[in-house]
Amino acid sequence: MKRHLQRRKAMECIYQHLLLNKDIQIVLAENMIIGLTPEEKFVREVCTLAVTHKDEHIDLINRQLKDWEFVRLGFIEQSILLLALGEYALGDVEHTVVINEAVDLSKEFGDADAYKLINGVLDQL
Repeated sequence: MKRHLQRRKAMECIYQHLLLNKDIQIVLAENMIIGLTPEEKFVREVCTLAVTHKDEHIDLINRQLKDWEFVRLGFIEQSILLLALGEYALGDVEHTVVINEAVDLSKEFGDADAYKLINGVLDQL
C-alpha cells in the first residue's frame, strides 16, 4: 500500500475517532489496523501520536488560526491537521511532503477552500 493510501486510512481513523468520540485503539481495531505489516504499523503509529497529543496539537493549531478555532473546523479538516502533526511527531518525512499530502487529502475530502487553510496552518508550524 502506497504511503498516500496509508495517510488516507489514518485520516479516516482519526475522523471516526473525532466524529464518534471513540477511543482510537478501538477505531483502529474496527478498521483491521492491527500493526502487523509495515503499512499498518505506520497508520497505527501516526494515529496514536495524533490522538495521544491531541490537546497539544490543537493548541498549536489554534495559535495559527486567525479569528477562528479548531473546534469550529469540520471533522475532515480537523482530522487532516491532526494527522499531519502526528506525522511530524514521527519525524521520518520532511515537513514539505507532509504538507503536500495534507493539502492533497483536503482537496479530495474537504470543503472547496479547505486546502488553503490546511496549507497555511501547517506551513507555519
